[in-house]
Amino acid sequence: MRKVKEFEIGKCKVVVAEGDITEFDGDAIVNAANSLMIMGGGVAGAIKRKGGEEIEREARTKAPVPVGKAIATTGGRLKVKYVIHAPTMERPAMRIGRRNAYLAAKAALELAKEMGLKRIALPALGAGVGGLSVREATEEIMRALKEVCEGMEVWLIAYGERALKEMLEAVE
Repeated sequence: MRKVKEFEIGKCKVVVAEGDITEFDGDAIVNAANSLMIMGGGVAGAIKRKGGEEIEREARTKAPVPVGKAIATTGGRLKVKYVIHAPTMERPAMRIGRRNAYLAAKAALELAKEMGLKRIALPALGAGVGGLSVREATEEIMRALKEVCEGMEVWLIAYGERALKEMLEAVE
């Protein structure tokens, strides 16, 4: 994972990095989930492949989870202790609006704060399968960060150079 730039956003340290979120070493990573907790494609599929089926099994016992809420499960074989599942959509592979990315980010950050987590990582929630651009997704994450982030180190992980460029533009 390549750390690119650090920012102070309110009472939060925000780190923009490029790499594979499943390699993050911290307290938790955030999964851009669907309400049914089916971990098929995108970031969710990568988390399940690397971390193990037990992550999805545990998440499915807590489904359905509405957009705007989040749950935590074990991190399985990942380097993190937890995966925070924050739905951006009701069903797998739905197109979403920007508000869903904001609601998912806010729910994930609130749960992380409640759990006392200090170092978490988020992908561009709602980009990819959800149909938002990385820039749009990051702008909504930033909106949520400004509202609820306190005393945490939040890593925004871009997958690839193009995504990194869009993410940096949105943060700056």
